[in-house]
Amino acid sequence: MSETTAPALTPREKQILALLADGSTYWGIARQLGISRHTVDTHLRHLRHKTRTSNRTQLAVLALQHGYLS
Repeated sequence: MSETTAPALTPREKQILALLADGSTYWGIARQLGISRHTVDTHLRHLRHKTRTSNRTQLAVLALQHGYLS
């Protein structure tokens, strides 16, 4: 993935990515969105695959680089 090209993310993935980058835990994201922790984990697994990242820190950096944070 090029650093200048933002990956194609769904609105829910963008929402979860922003919450993660803001410091929310998986449980916190689940509570805020009214979904299960397992669903959050699934979304984040898909995000890591799409973005070729391996952890939440790399996802947070990606969110900053591509303007997914409010």
